[in-house]
Amino acid sequence: MLDFIDTHAHFYDEAFAGEEDLMVSKAADAGVNRVLQADVDSRERDAMFSLCERHPGRLFPMLGLYPGSVDDRWEEELAALEAYTGRGIVAIGEIGLDYHYSKDTAALQKLALRAQFQLASRLDLPVNIHLRDATEDFFAVLQECRHLGLRGNLHAFSGSKETFQRISRYGDWSVGIGGVVTFKNASLPQAVAAIPLEHILLETDAPYLTPAPYRGRRNDSSYIPVIAAKIAEIKGISLEEVAAVTTANAERLFHLQPISS
Repeated sequence: MLDFIDTHAHFYDEAFAGEEDLMVSKAADAGVNRVLQADVDSRERDAMFSLCERHPGRLFPMLGLYPGSVDDRWEEELAALEAYTGRGIVAIGEIGLDYHYSKDTAALQKLALRAQFQLASRLDLPVNIHLRDATEDFFAVLQECRHLGLRGNLHAFSGSKETFQRISRYGDWSVGIGGVVTFKNASLPQAVAAIPLEHILLETDAPYLTPAPYRGRRNDSSYIPVIAAKIAEIKGISLEEVAAVTTANAERLFHLQPISS
């Protein structure tokens, strides 16, 4: 069976209540042997770490404050991260900027992002970026933090070839491709065709963004092969090549040990 890695999921989300362990087994049955769990804020963090610690070598935690959770208490939230930095985290994320619903917290989001970039640099960890309707501000913050030597990935990428080329100027960056690539009339396939496979990661963002033809259902990591098959179709290559290269990409970026054959 092919070996896949889902680089962004939320098995601790209430959508999976009572089925968290089942999701790990279901993923493995589909060849998705490792799943990275994205952090959001202090309300769900302990549940995430508990789940990851029940499944060592299968689930891997990230650590960070999601932009949608940033408010006047953001500094307290970031201070709370320090207690978790020694617990096997593989990235600082998901962090970033999100102005989709409102720009009311834009200034605070940028402060929190800068601080978490500094944390990632101090810990020598990649960053997992959530970016929505805030591209120019994100690149402005990234430019200010260029001296930190950051590396990472743009989660749930839905941008253009030009966006990928732009972030590539800042070092070792990849894009996380999920269910959106399968959506009818999506422009993402054109970008995927132009982005080197060596800079593509697979992800689900489960329980969100379920790929076609399963839209409307709860997403989970077992749909990763559907996303991989679409990438293979777009690039005119085999599913085996997509699995091998994207898995190697994730192992390199997140410092994951290859699974012994």
